Amino acid sequence: MTYAELKAYQREHRDGFHTNLSLRTHRALSWLDRAEQSDDLDSRYIFLWIAFNACYAVEIDQQYREVTRNQFTSFFSKICDLDTENRIYHHLWDSFSSKVRALLDNKFVFQPFWEYQNQRIDEAEWLESFRAAKAKAGICLANQDTVEVLSIIFNRLYTLRNQLMHGGATWNSSANRTQVKDGVEMLGAIVPLIIDTMMKHPNTLWGDAFYPVVEKD
Repeated sequence: MTYAELKAYQREHRDGFHTNLSLRTHRALSWLDRAEQSDDLDSRYIFLWIAFNACYAVEIDQQYREVTRNQFTSFFSKICDLDTENRIYHHLWDSFSSKVRALLDNKFVFQPFWEYQNQRIDEAEWLESFRAAKAKAGICLANQDTVEVLSIIFNRLYTLRNQLMHGGATWNSSANRTQVKDGVEMLGAIVPLIIDTMMKHPNTLWGDAFYPVVEKD
């Protein structure tokens, strides 16, 4: 599903959108468009994450300082309930099951690993946390729990997002190509489906955008 397809639908139906939905999808589509034009993985990843955040974020301070799995779960639960054709489900299990498992096995997108590197926790603590997280993820994968798997994936991708956005990686670095490449592929498939699902359910409330449009004085 491409920007052009989604934009065409948005133009045709936006008059029936609530103001909040209209603003969210307009912004998300602008960043999706930019992501599709990018010729490097780092830029594409960042633009796709911004598109996702335009759909998702309500309280910016809380969202970026206290991100928890429960916050992602709440959003993805709503999206999956609305996705009556199970498109996200099929993308996860038919196209990305191996990449999901690879991401879950990748310590470089697991935040406690970096907390250990920064001497905030000891080695035993991060290793036990990693083992427990993989065990829980394995159960969710076995049960094909789409909401929980999405939440786990996006928590890992959020760590990668922080690494890129806060200058914790070199542009086009060979050290993180695998996770950036897999992240771009997953975001590039899931984010358009999120936007499409939101637009096709205009009566669902998504909350006020934290930065509304304000007219100039």
